Amino acid sequence: MMSPMQDEITAAIATDLGITELPIDTQKELISQFGEVALKAATLSVIGKLAEEKRAEFATLAEAGDAMALKTFLDREVPDHEEIAKAAVAEEIKRFKEFQAEGTDKRSNK
Repeated sequence: MMSPMQDEITAAIATDLGITELPIDTQKELISQFGEVALKAATLSVIGKLAEEKRAEFATLAEAGDAMALKTFLDREVPDHEEIAKAAVAEEIKRFKEFQAEGTDKRSNK
């Protein structure tokens, strides 16, 4: 069972993605899948800004799972990493909505 805060976050994400009319289980599945895609997009965007010689160090920190060490590293090496990640997620939301609209258009043209 999700906490009220998780329910609110899920509802907000569903609204952002435009999937509030779908059954709650479907919403959760889509949000989970979208989260994976958004995380990958954000990570790739940040890595793209990282100097080539620092990428191995990033990979080592990421694999170690030390979130604080990774944040400290990114704060130092890519100071605007949070904005880069947010922009990547916003772009994925835009792509999701465009994909969703294309699907709706195709269904209504039948």
